[in-house]
Parts: sequence; structure tokens; C-alpha cells
Amino acid sequence: MATTTDLLQGTLDLLILKAVSLGPLHGYGVLLRLRQISGEALQIQQGSLYPALYRLEHQGLIASTWGESENKRKAKYYRLTPAGQRRFREEIAYWDRLSAAIRTVLAAAPEDA
Repeated sequence: MATTTDLLQGTLDLLILKAVSLGPLHGYGVLLRLRQISGEALQIQQGSLYPALYRLEHQGLIASTWGESENKRKAKYYRLTPAGQRRFREEIAYWDRLSAAIRTVLAAAPEDA
């Protein structure tokens, strides 16, 4: 059995918004934060992360500024914008509705069908 979890399509944006809602992070920092929060269950690939960061920035949901990383390298730091905060709340509400519906389906007994 795998020790990591594959992401459902569409969840990466939500996870990125969550990570940067906790404070400004550079791209690799987003990966590390999500690994840490998930107890190493989520392993996001850089090839998926950076296009998603670009897309979220282009949509105005996150904004970036250049800064210096912990290892003294130039890095782009991302933060949530007000529009990103609204979208994040909407995405959480959607996820809660979806997961509740899935839990209901999975809990169905043969006599419910």
C-alpha cells in the first residue's frame, strides 16, 4: 500500500491557497508546508506546483514579491490576496459539501439502495 496520497483533480489550488493562508511562502516552501501539515502523506511535484502558482497569481488569488530564502537565494514569496481569501472560503465550503455527500454515499447500507 502506498504511503502517499494522490491528489484529486482540482484540489491542488485549494491546498496551495491553504498553505499561503498560513503566511507568505516561496514555491518550495509551499511543498514543504503541505508535506509537513499532511504528515508526509501529500507529495506535490514541482512540475505541478509551479504552473498552479502561476495560474493562481494570474487569477489574482495570490500575489508575489521577491525576497531572500533561508539559504540566502533570491525567491518569489506568495501571499493570499483578498480575492484569494474569498475563493479559499468558497473552496472550503464546496469541499465540505462534496465530502459530506461522498461520506453519505459510502455509508449507505444495501437496504438504502
